Amino acid sequence: MSQLNVLFLCTGNSARSILAEALVNHLGGRRLSGYSAGSHPKGEVHPMALRVLSEVGIDASGANSKPWEAFSAPTAPHMDLIVTVCDRAAGEACPAWPGHPATAHWGVEDPALVQGNDEQMHRAFQNALRELQHRIALLLALKPEALDRMALHAAARRLANPV
Repeated sequence: MSQLNVLFLCTGNSARSILAEALVNHLGGRRLSGYSAGSHPKGEVHPMALRVLSEVGIDASGANSKPWEAFSAPTAPHMDLIVTVCDRAAGEACPAWPGHPATAHWGVEDPALVQGNDEQMHRAFQNALRELQHRIALLLALKPEALDRMALHAAARRLANPV
């Protein structure tokens, strides 16, 4: 089985999509390769996203906030699965993705919107990381034959509400 490319989309591409990209690249091995982008990228990664990734031993030093148009260009890597992780991005008109990849929406609360002290923000980012890690682990647990385009589309959508 060849490696599948997964693009995680959010509005700002500074927190949830960055966490998901880093998790896939850390956990995906030879099966998955992760990317992230935003419809209105903030241009920088939220420092708390980098902190919680570092705390669990995931290097995200190369993470950057970028526009989703970078992945709709003919020269962009081919995507097999595109996952929106915020409700706002899921409701936006997305670019036409080359190759018609499978799509899914995994709504995750935005930890960057938490109002409170450092400890409360830290906990919100940890919760988002755990939620994404759970869904990505379930995706990786799928048998290779479940990862053809149609099966991948259905399976990724089911992971929006994992048990």
